[in-house]
Amino acid sequence: MKRLIVWRGIRAAAGVALLALAPQPAAAEEKAASSALGRLVAAYPDHLVRIEGNVLVWRDGTRMALDDGLGKKPFASWLAAPDIEDMLAVPYPSGPLAAPPPPDNDPGRARNAAFFARMYGDCRSGGVEKHLVDVVWLPRKSGQRLRVTRINGVARRLEAVSRELDKLPARYDRFLKPAAGGYVCRAIAGTDRVSAHGYGIAVDIAVGPSDYWRWARPGGGGALAYRNRVPHEIVEVFERQGFIWGGKWYHYDTMHFEYRPELLARPAQ
Repeated sequence: MKRLIVWRGIRAAAGVALLALAPQPAAAEEKAASSALGRLVAAYPDHLVRIEGNVLVWRDGTRMALDDGLGKKPFASWLAAPDIEDMLAVPYPSGPLAAPPPPDNDPGRARNAAFFARMYGDCRSGGVEKHLVDVVWLPRKSGQRLRVTRINGVARRLEAVSRELDKLPARYDRFLKPAAGGYVCRAIAGTDRVSAHGYGIAVDIAVGPSDYWRWARPGGGGALAYRNRVPHEIVEVFERQGFIWGGKWYHYDTMHFEYRPELLARPAQ
């Protein structure tokens, strides 16, 4: 497994008991991995029970390997074919961004297809639509309807987001309406992988003042020039309800929010 085992070293002196060496860097990695897996189980109590070694145990008895045994993956492989541990490998930063995300730092962009299909269904075979409900977006200011899944309380969470955003001053309205949409069964642009929208867990806010890495012209050496105009006040409302923001990705998508409470420092309650 990728999680490293830390051996305690010893030193001996005449008649002195054995002492453990100071913790090695790998101990921090082990602790972080354990914490991330704990957050995963805590974030989805209706579906997940526990971790047993390299196995994630579901309430219906399903058992999924956490680690596919392929070791640390290059970015393209991490994104295209992540195991469950890979999904949790990149920490999601809390609070306002102090600086643009470093290259290929995309917390939450890796999604294990088997995990999400088991949780929410496969939209390509009609497994998601039966769980969809309409959420009224900005009931006072817009009244637009967005479809998302009811599984894991996603619709209820989005309703809470909508009510809170509806109270923001008018200067925020241009970022929020009209929203670009919720559920749609489609692949991620440039791939054959199902989008988070295809699981009913994502919404896009207004397109006009949003920024997306595929729309940008690369800078020197092919690096992306980060751009964002969405105020942190909006992001903060979503994050309090368990949604992560695509503006915290190097491959930024600032209109995009998706329900991923396992990646937040404090899973939504």
